[in-house]
Amino acid sequence: MKRVIFHSEAEWDLHQAIIFYERERTGLGRELRQEVEATVRHIQQNPRAFPLRADQQTRKGLVRRFPYTIVFIEFEEVLWIAAVAHQKRHPQYWSGRRPE
Repeated sequence: MKRVIFHSEAEWDLHQAIIFYERERTGLGRELRQEVEATVRHIQQNPRAFPLRADQQTRKGLVRRFPYTIVFIEFEEVLWIAAVAHQKRHPQYWSGRRPE
């Protein structure tokens, strides 16, 4: 299984989403984190099972129960997470991100 690396801003995306949901209902932020972690595990198990985006470089994994998409690129040795992107906000805001 390939190692996963989050772009620092993807970590920030997730952190902000967790804060938002935790304010909505205690424990909901934790549930979001668990769903994101489960999606990342699925990505690790078979990254090519996830569809390529139009740019033909990034793939996307949908997070269950929450309106988020994990955008990633599969490299030879790692999976690089570019964004934990809300599906209804600022499409492609993450497109300028590059592996650090």
